Amino acid sequence: MSNTAINTAQNVTIEYEFAGIGKRIIAFLLDAVVLIIYITTVSLTVYKTVDLFDQNNVLGIRELTLLPVFCYSLFMHLLFNGRTLGKFVMRIKVVKEDGSPARLSDFLIRWILRLIDIVLFFGTVGVVAMLLSERKQRLGDIAAKTIVINTRKRTKISHTILEDVDPDYQPQFQNADILTDADVNEIKDICRLAIESRDYMTLQELRLKVASLLKAESALKDETFIRTVLKDYTFLTQGR
Repeated sequence: MSNTAINTAQNVTIEYEFAGIGKRIIAFLLDAVVLIIYITTVSLTVYKTVDLFDQNNVLGIRELTLLPVFCYSLFMHLLFNGRTLGKFVMRIKVVKEDGSPARLSDFLIRWILRLIDIVLFFGTVGVVAMLLSERKQRLGDIAAKTIVINTRKRTKISHTILEDVDPDYQPQFQNADILTDADVNEIKDICRLAIESRDYMTLQELRLKVASLLKAESALKDETFIRTVLKDYTFLTQGR
């Protein structure tokens, strides 16, 4: 599986794995199942009672019930930060080429070009575009400058980095609280991604950056050092 190198605000390069075509197709099919269930439900409920309404309003009611089908992809990507239900299951998401979150305009471009990528040619244009693209991008991705990446967690490190600390915990780095919430969140994310991909060079670079910020020296191993700094930050900023 190909990767893309992304440089973070901390000037640390990390690798993201592009989502494969197979995963994207499965995510699409899962979303299709959701829409089929919705259409079936509407057909068995709303459409069964539509004759009770004035005939002049029947067409409008049916068009209204189909609106979620046409706008499903756009709304879901907006509501769930680059994911649909299918993408949630497959652990993939849409981001910008530089790794930053995609915006409304990006999702809108991708949604409009679904007409060419998927609808008119039954997905063949989108699949061919992804096969020919180095970054596995369909036409909508190329136009919006977005990519689809894997987010599957191989470890639970992100669940334990900022764990609760005991009241009698003794922080090792007393100036860890000079870090900002944004710093801590980014350190946590980079550490998690480095551990997931077994990218120990990135982990070492991250450790050097954090040590430089704190002007700290320690014999702790890279991962232990980072986790200790984050625990110290948690302890020192409690109650603020």
